[in-house]
Amino acid sequence: MKYLPLFFLPVLALADGPKDNLADNVRPVPPIGIDVPEADVKALTQGLSELRTAIDAAVKAQAKNPKLADLSPDVEIFYKGVDWALKFKEIHKPAEIKSALETLAEGKLRAEQLKNGQSPWTTQKGLVVRGYRSKIDGSVQPYGLVIPDSYNGAATRLDVWCHGRGETLSELSFIDQRRKQTGNVAPANTIVLHPYGRYCCANKFAGEMDLLEALDHAKKFYHVDEDRTIVRGFSMGGAAAWQFAVNYSDKWCAANPGAGFSETPEFLNVFQTEDVTKVPWYEKTLWHWYNATDSAVNLFNTPTVAYSGEIDKQKQAADIMEKYLKAENIDLVHIIGPQTGHKIHPDSLIEIERRLADIAAVGRDRSPDEIHFATWFLRYNKMHWVTVNGLGESWKQARVDAKITGAKEVTVKTTNVTALSLDMPAGHCPFSVQEAPVVKIDGKELTVAKPKSDRSWLVHLRKQDGKWAVVASAQEEGKLTKHHGLSGPIDDAFMGSFLYVKPTGTALNDKVGAWTKAEMERAVFEWRRQFRGDAPAKADMDISEADMANNNLILWGDPQSNAVLAKIIAKLPIQWTQDKLIANGKTYDTKTHAPVLVYPNPLNPKRYVVINSSFTYREYDYLNNARQVAKLPDWAIVDFTLPKSTRAPGGISDAGFFGETWEWKK
Repeated sequence: MKYLPLFFLPVLALADGPKDNLADNVRPVPPIGIDVPEADVKALTQGLSELRTAIDAAVKAQAKNPKLADLSPDVEIFYKGVDWALKFKEIHKPAEIKSALETLAEGKLRAEQLKNGQSPWTTQKGLVVRGYRSKIDGSVQPYGLVIPDSYNGAATRLDVWCHGRGETLSELSFIDQRRKQTGNVAPANTIVLHPYGRYCCANKFAGEMDLLEALDHAKKFYHVDEDRTIVRGFSMGGAAAWQFAVNYSDKWCAANPGAGFSETPEFLNVFQTEDVTKVPWYEKTLWHWYNATDSAVNLFNTPTVAYSGEIDKQKQAADIMEKYLKAENIDLVHIIGPQTGHKIHPDSLIEIERRLADIAAVGRDRSPDEIHFATWFLRYNKMHWVTVNGLGESWKQARVDAKITGAKEVTVKTTNVTALSLDMPAGHCPFSVQEAPVVKIDGKELTVAKPKSDRSWLVHLRKQDGKWAVVASAQEEGKLTKHHGLSGPIDDAFMGSFLYVKPTGTALNDKVGAWTKAEMERAVFEWRRQFRGDAPAKADMDISEADMANNNLILWGDPQSNAVLAKIIAKLPIQWTQDKLIANGKTYDTKTHAPVLVYPNPLNPKRYVVINSSFTYREYDYLNNARQVAKLPDWAIVDFTLPKSTRAPGGISDAGFFGETWEWKK
């Protein structure tokens, strides 16, 4: 296998300085590739046809194989890599033509093996390319593995390595790297997982789910030690490591972010010289989603070793985290490469690996005696044995500080929390199974249920009339509330399975029809470009009960043109007729305005409906990963007399968040 010392690694494409602050002159991301010679186009097209035939034959032959769903993506990623690179002009240099031919050959070999009921790549050592089928959009997504020669099926440490920014990192390019390069780190006796991350989004949104889905897929084939799993990355990958460290703190044995960014506003000011003081209030509020600084206290739960080059501008990421951690009385370990720019100093890497090995030797504490947890909305609601089920107000910091303070006592202090569960899995509760423990929460003492015989323990608590009480369930039955998986904002609907619902009727008027049609077409195009999947779509008349049960429905059009929207419009918090649109007490002209919003589906309140929006950041934001954050809240009114731009779908007349029971807020 090929190993590149880190100090010789080329730096992947970074933001382009002041030119990338011009919203009216945005370069395409990804860039347009080269013109492929006609002979090569012919050879690749023929190879794709042969691979497609081979895949179809393998799937047919193995139709009864219970592992087929997890094995077929291992073959299909090779087809997709070449097909998309050729079809969408994403071959960026002549060497990639050769890589494409090699990729096709590898795909054909695997297809033949799979047809014969074999999958030798699943036991291969060294560099292995794998794939999975995403629950979000049904797309196949690649990931890379480095399997150590020492792997024998025993529980093994796994390091996740998030890659840096690469605007030309197509699936083809990524697969080629993962077939030929060990990568930035290769600790002894450790599996290293390289997620594709859905291209170049700093592992946000669908890219966030990509890491989790790839890890889940890998665990089906390799004995991963879940108490010795570490999240790491450098540059854009360092930013990903910061956000995974704070938003999933209880998942990791340790975190090792290098360079990158850890929040949006100050990084853009330092790195991009961008003034963000005038962005709308709701956009500033939404920074909390991925600002690691705002939930820095969560690193109390995760041993963290940060790295920066001494003269790297991206040292700012760890510097500002150090400041916010200091406010929590936590001293950050920040290893600095002497006189080093945007790369990892070899001596620093030795020190990093030594520290991570020491941490891994101890392993993750699944049931710590003490927990400190901050969150801003219920997408992230769990820390070890504490699960937050309700907030006083989303997008204001909620906090839980919990500690086992006696042989049968837990003390909990909360801020902006209205419901929570204390949940220790089997074997992990330290209390006697014969005595009822006491929970002291915000000064109130509650006697709660005993642990079960398997040493599991589950208690649900909720504020009732302002006072904490023991309750039977995490959620109030029959009451519409914001909770995990149903908390907004609009972008949250694209973290799970979704389905575009296309209108087949006549629009309320020509202007709203033209605007919704253009936004839908753009959404399809940009989902493929930025999140590397084909957005699933169906006509409104074809939506089934199963579609509504299994998907967030993204409704395009208006109550006259979209039959599904017509069924539910009376149960949504807006009024939208031929003559007027009423939202949050204000009336708008339907010839010039339309709503975008997310709301629980009245036909299935366990899922969202979204009206006329995909993910909410746009072309200008592709230029710098720190900009790739949610731009619209739960709802907005779009004025399409004002032109759409690289930053917005039109003029935003009003926007805001719904309350905790999905009510309007002034």
